[in-house]
Amino acid sequence: MPNITIDGKPLEVEAGTTVIQAAEKLGVEIPRYCYHPGLSIVGQCRICLVEIEKMPKLQVACYTPVAEGMVVHTQSEKALRGRKDVLELLLTNHPLDCPVCDQAGECWLQEYYMRIGRYDSKMIEDKVKKDKALDIGPHVMLDQERCILCSRCVRFCDEVSKTNELGIFNRGDHSELAPYPGKKLDNLYSVNTVDICPVGALTEKDFRFEARVWYLDSTDSICAGCSTGCNIQIHANNERKHHAEGRRVVRLKPRFNLEVNQWWMCDIGRYSYKKVDDPSRITAPMMKNGDQWVETSWDVALEAVAQKVKAASKDAIGILASPQMTNEDLFVLKNFADKLGVTNLAATVTPKQTPSHDDLLLKADRNPNTRGAALLGFDVNGEVTRELLKKKLGVLFIFHHDLHEGFDANELKALQNVATIVFIGTNQNATSNLAHIVLPAAAWVEKEGSFTNFADRVQRIRKAVEPLGDAQPVWMIIKKLGRLLNVSVPAVEAEDVFKTLAREVKPFAGLSYEALGEEGIKLGEDPQAKIAARKLNKVPDKLRLISIFE
Repeated sequence: MPNITIDGKPLEVEAGTTVIQAAEKLGVEIPRYCYHPGLSIVGQCRICLVEIEKMPKLQVACYTPVAEGMVVHTQSEKALRGRKDVLELLLTNHPLDCPVCDQAGECWLQEYYMRIGRYDSKMIEDKVKKDKALDIGPHVMLDQERCILCSRCVRFCDEVSKTNELGIFNRGDHSELAPYPGKKLDNLYSVNTVDICPVGALTEKDFRFEARVWYLDSTDSICAGCSTGCNIQIHANNERKHHAEGRRVVRLKPRFNLEVNQWWMCDIGRYSYKKVDDPSRITAPMMKNGDQWVETSWDVALEAVAQKVKAASKDAIGILASPQMTNEDLFVLKNFADKLGVTNLAATVTPKQTPSHDDLLLKADRNPNTRGAALLGFDVNGEVTRELLKKKLGVLFIFHHDLHEGFDANELKALQNVATIVFIGTNQNATSNLAHIVLPAAAWVEKEGSFTNFADRVQRIRKAVEPLGDAQPVWMIIKKLGRLLNVSVPAVEAEDVFKTLAREVKPFAGLSYEALGEEGIKLGEDPQAKIAARKLNKVPDKLRLISIFE
């Protein structure tokens, strides 16, 4: 393994490692535009120039492999001068759009100009004009003038989505990014091109002119769009409520996890947050009075539910849980059912048509916690749900589901014979309209908890915004109902529930929120070893900004 020196720091690395990769191991940041660890290396932006002893000219750090005895200077006068010249060249025809550009505040052209630029412009000629607002797909807009031709988006479409929509056309200062003739950027991963764009050339339609990034709060969490469990950041607009038409969650961004989603996420999961602030949200307990819904208090609604449960035999109570619920929700619900002696349990609804899926990230199972439901004692066979709905029930609890997605109207006629249907969920749907009592549940971005993905990886979700209206986490609702039925749930926080779960459910033995960390843990791994390894391999703080935008 070659021994090298970077800025006076010795390092031993594997053969084939590039200078920019070796520098990151030392916590040394080298500027980059075209380089991305998830894409092929092209070395075309030249902003990563470094000085290497015994080489007469500056070298690109992203493309140059290390060699035994190599001595690299990333901050020498020669290297900094070279980068400044490259930056000046990139800015020659770049428009001064910063005040109106959505990338402002997280733009690497801005960032590096303030770090290594700050020169007096020599430009007196008119800048080359190109298209400013090209609609190139259902989610993405292109500003050709802002593009610095790093080709990240082109390589993403060629190498990751493998859909080959984008290319760089023409020559010289008339070179421009564009879709191929007759094509649109409409693949299921299209907005990843916006994520990896280092400038404001590609912008997301849903976020354009909605909010400034410096007003947004970022929370690490997990996508609830399917069973993959992509690691994400939730960007919430908690400060300026008049921005983004009052939406609290304004966008989701993928968060790096090598063992789950790497740097990417699908567009279906990316826009799964829209239900959070949708007008269909249930914000208060409701009880049906004839054909009319009447809002009421939690005390009144829970007392009504408790009375119905007390009046029914245990064999006449059914519970249809949901793999949209967290491990904590499902654990408390299963304990609640066991203590009441309820055995009519189900958890999934099989869609009438199999949802779209692929071999990259998107799964046909659009639930984030089907595996968790199975491990916690719920039958996830859709036929079990079908049999449950055929039973003569006095009380039926339904969590989140819209049964019309899996059953025909004739099959749902049996629900008319259920004396009391209690719907607990986030949004109104056709099933909530059939209920007699509706209780508002907190959405996945409004609570703490965990999901278990299809590969048995347990990962944490975190609260990014407060629950809307009077909504509460499901486990808390069950806890309050349990008090009225003499069923104890000794927990104050979601973490308390998870600790109990880890003690009582064998596959989760030894787990804790600390062990889950930022990237989760696979069932069967040693939690303590995971914690120790995480501390040993902690990413240097100065590189965290880079990892966000890569």
